[in-house]
Amino acid sequence: MAFEQLTEYERKRLQNIKRNDEVFASLKILSKASDLSAAVKRQKVETKSYKVSPQKKVKSETPVVIRRSLRTRGMPPDSKGLTDDFAHSDNKNSKSFSLEKSSSPDLEESSSPNVSGPISFKDAYADRSESGSDRPLIDAILSVAKQHHGGLIEEKADGVLDIEKKPQVTVCVKPECDENLSEKCDFGSLVKDCDGSKACKDEFSGKHDACSSDLMKGVVKTEKSEHGSHVDLGSLTLKPNNIARLMPGKILIVKFFPSNDMRMIMAGNKYGNVGFWNLNPMQEGEDGIYLYRTHTGPISGIEVQQSCLSKIFTSCYDGFIRLMDVEKEVFDLVHSSEYSIYSLSQNPNNVNTLYFSEGQGGLNIWDVRTKKSTTECRVHEARINTIDFNSQNLSIMASSSSDGTACLWDLRRMHTHKPKPLKIASHKKAVHAAYFSPSGKSLATTSYDDKVGIWSGVNFEDTSMIHHNNQTGRWLSSFRAVWGWDDSYVFIGNMRRGVDVISPAQRRIIKTLESPYLSAIPCRFHAHPYEVGMLAGATSGGQVYVWTSSQESAEE
Repeated sequence: MAFEQLTEYERKRLQNIKRNDEVFASLKILSKASDLSAAVKRQKVETKSYKVSPQKKVKSETPVVIRRSLRTRGMPPDSKGLTDDFAHSDNKNSKSFSLEKSSSPDLEESSSPNVSGPISFKDAYADRSESGSDRPLIDAILSVAKQHHGGLIEEKADGVLDIEKKPQVTVCVKPECDENLSEKCDFGSLVKDCDGSKACKDEFSGKHDACSSDLMKGVVKTEKSEHGSHVDLGSLTLKPNNIARLMPGKILIVKFFPSNDMRMIMAGNKYGNVGFWNLNPMQEGEDGIYLYRTHTGPISGIEVQQSCLSKIFTSCYDGFIRLMDVEKEVFDLVHSSEYSIYSLSQNPNNVNTLYFSEGQGGLNIWDVRTKKSTTECRVHEARINTIDFNSQNLSIMASSSSDGTACLWDLRRMHTHKPKPLKIASHKKAVHAAYFSPSGKSLATTSYDDKVGIWSGVNFEDTSMIHHNNQTGRWLSSFRAVWGWDDSYVFIGNMRRGVDVISPAQRRIIKTLESPYLSAIPCRFHAHPYEVGMLAGATSGGQVYVWTSSQESAEE
């Protein structure tokens, strides 16, 4: 009856709908669309993640009073106004009250990373639940530090180390002495050591330009080892178990723990958190992720003291440098500054000295033992982003700055007032990184002008500018090109969720590491100093990816 009451147009419309449904069913369009959607959809991988215990909100004992105006309550307005005492009160009284209020003990406990003193592991550890404990991390670091201290490193009285290391890369670097170098230089006398390296006495005569070219001339000579110098890029793979979300927010620095006995990642983010990820935890069922909140601003540097692996320095934009002492289980305050600290480094030849940048272009050389600054000077016109040392001539330092330059310095002739660089590598925009190659023969710079510079030659006069899109924007960490395990390759992230591999010899990008497990753009990288084929990359979302060699995995 209902169908008979329909109009001619409605009956024809229903017939068309029925006919179209039959056509779609015969073509199986809906099933094919669902299969195509399932194939295109990105595979979701379960990754490890940090744990933070939620803080319970304390209920207020005083009842909440809802304010209502006199008009809504139907009462006449109060024409008395403010009292004379309140109207003529000084503004200083209100400020002093706020200061007294902010100095309460409760607020000091809530903002513990900003205290000018030591912070215990218990207060800084993020996971304060009953099941969460950082004891496995402490035991692992202490165990590795004990093995490392058992005869591998001997520290002299002046803080200089005799280091006996396992070869870090497959390139063999052999120092070569220039017999005529001491005769050419008038600023100091060069003394040969038993191993063929050189040390310069602090005898300055002021002549700088005459000897700047001879400092880097003939000091190092590279020769390939019997095992070859190239890394098989095709063997680098990313596995799901080597992916973890280490911390919240943007990661600014990522590094491997400098030991071949333990695979562990160290990272710092923009919120002042320092995280550790043990890739091979000792206990089964443990993710190996530990998170501490030690600062109140972005982390700018993480350095492990080579003479004692249980001591780790961290620097921050808040002007604090802290020492993570694993034995004492405390983050001690080493240095505090009124300026932001943008980079931190340590000379491998002197473990008692820290090199860090302060403010706009300031360089501070800090003695940890005396807790005093030995040298404080301005070397750039803008902030210093990175500080690095030449592996074969530790007196040569490289600095990158937002003023558009990367400079090479001789630490033996650093004057406080007007230091002069040995070499200036110029870019059109800010230089975010400048790192020496493992052999010390080349320098890689990364700039916001979409260029990756390779500076090589006797005096780093040979320049190769390789185009690369470095426009990361404000939400991503800036790209920083890092060297691999020899001088063959440079690794840098790209905006397509991949890792570009640059060949300095060919002066171009020769390969891009891609993986379906990459869900974000990796910005900061670090190659393991002892294990060839292990590369770590960090994103602005707190994820860390670790590439390993498939040949190594097959052997395991």
